Amino acid sequence: MYTSGLLFIGTQEIIIIVVLILLLFGGKKIPELMRGLGRGVKEFKDGQREEDATNKNSTTNTTNTTNTNNTQNP
Repeated sequence: MYTSGLLFIGTQEIIIIVVLILLLFGGKKIPELMRGLGRGVKEFKDGQREEDATNKNSTTNTTNTTNTNNTQNP
């Protein structure tokens, strides 16, 4: 049975990957990349919260409209 290859990454492999990333991007560029990634994640979460609030408001408005229509029509 084949399992994911990520389960078998050891300490040496992680060190090699980190060194390669440092060589490719340089020490000054990595904090900028991480900052940008953090901002992107924050914007994504804010968008999800905003969408959830919009969905709740539209559901509440639809329910209130339905209830109002039902009480006006005997």
